Amino acid sequence: MKKIAFVFPGQGSQSVGMGKDFAGSELFEKANQVLGFDLKKLCLEGPEDELKKTAITQPAIFTISAIIFEALKSNGLNASACAGHSLGEYSALFAAGALSFEDCVKVVNLRGTFMQEAVPIGKGSMAAIIGLSAEKVKEICASAFAEPANYNSPTQIVISGRKEAVQKAMALCKESGAKRVIELQVSAPFHSTLMKPAQDKLAEELGKIKINNASVPVVSNVTAKPVQDAGEIRELLIKQVTSPVLWTDSIKNMSLDGINTFVEVGPKKVLSGLIKTIDKSVAILNAEDNASIENTLKEASS
Repeated sequence: MKKIAFVFPGQGSQSVGMGKDFAGSELFEKANQVLGFDLKKLCLEGPEDELKKTAITQPAIFTISAIIFEALKSNGLNASACAGHSLGEYSALFAAGALSFEDCVKVVNLRGTFMQEAVPIGKGSMAAIIGLSAEKVKEICASAFAEPANYNSPTQIVISGRKEAVQKAMALCKESGAKRVIELQVSAPFHSTLMKPAQDKLAEELGKIKINNASVPVVSNVTAKPVQDAGEIRELLIKQVTSPVLWTDSIKNMSLDGINTFVEVGPKKVLSGLIKTIDKSVAILNAEDNASIENTLKEASS
């Protein structure tokens, strides 16, 4: 019997044209009203440079993910648990009924703004380290004054921090035998202690919105454990800004809890690729357009 988890992508999964199958969705119109600019047009037509701005990327990916989730739900597909990668955790909490659509759109737009403002452009950096153990990357980060930001899979760790610290850590990782070391084209050092100013501002905004208890467990990026209590959800969303994303442990823990089918809900298939390297025994489906939604509904019910 299939036990399903919905997983939601984070920043980096955006592309111009995403959501074109859902151009008529009323959630696009709701997002436009909340934000005061034409998010739908930016998703469907770009320009790419505008869509890549953190304050736009975050509500854009969230809105597409929410539209796709609603399509799955309206066709009778439900999940036993949800999780999301960084920004995707907001999509997961929306899917679990903990946050309203309007509050999510507003908060992730502000979250993106606060993150961008926390560190001047060019002062921070992030890099993907492929082929070194988590322990070794953590050790190198400590010596270079960088920080692990995303534990994406057993073979992929993303590091974050001041540009010079990240570059030093990259060099040390190469020397230590990393298969690949890739500096990422990001606008800020996400999930590092440099994001503390953003964390403080976000805490204030999260204090203004209503958070409900989640209807199904949502696995937290901060702890890799399920959470449903509204108060705990709020605390973890605040901590998430400066804490590493424990994605590998999140997937492992869901698998141990009996989840055997993961449905990636949102643009691209970034999480599907990561999950394949974390647990080869699980089934992975994705839903990003009408054709893949139809296939997912068919596969999930078989």
